Amino acid sequence: MNRTRILIACLAGASLLSVSACVTDPNTGERKVSRTAIGGVGGAGLGYLLGGIIGGKTARIVGAGIGAAAGGYAGYRMDEQIKELKESTAGSGVDVTETPDGDSILVNLPDVTFAVDSTTITPTFQSALDQVAQSLTKYPNSLIDVMGHTDSTGSDSYNLDLSRRRAESVANYLTMRGVSRARIATMGYGEQYPRADNTTAEGRALNRRVEIRITPITQQEAAAARQ
Repeated sequence: MNRTRILIACLAGASLLSVSACVTDPNTGERKVSRTAIGGVGGAGLGYLLGGIIGGKTARIVGAGIGAAAGGYAGYRMDEQIKELKESTAGSGVDVTETPDGDSILVNLPDVTFAVDSTTITPTFQSALDQVAQSLTKYPNSLIDVMGHTDSTGSDSYNLDLSRRRAESVANYLTMRGVSRARIATMGYGEQYPRADNTTAEGRALNRRVEIRITPITQQEAAAARQ
């Protein structure tokens, strides 16, 4: 089954089962729909997480300079990075999980990252982002997608622009803390992918977020990208 057919099947399954997602069977390696894989992700849509990385993997691997030194991908290294991120950001409100397909790490930065209607990262949250930046420099053989989201308050166009600017703000902060900008891509989704109900204050706070998706690159992927 090719990648396109897999993605279509996953999205179709997700639309039929509000708590479904694509996962990899550890015994067969086959991608399939699972009822339990979503975890904290809302049922509004999984395309931005289950689809490919922003801008395409091959060109970004080459642009980021990830080569033979990448080393083979090992699941325990991703587990180790998740564990370290959870420990270093404990108490900050940062949520660290695997993506529904198990291929990447998802770091969810909460609403308090920014002041209301601002793209400036609050001083109280900078220490948490510093820990994220340290992890990204410690594990350099990955691509990083920074994705902005808003609640449904305000116009679609304004929310889309705000989500883009907030994603760029986080990307720029990580770069200032030593993460190679060539590894990072940004995207703003506006109010398109809520995690919770926008009719409540609590739900809107959950929807106002920036997510960092960290996708490890295998030695095989790095070699193939350079062929």
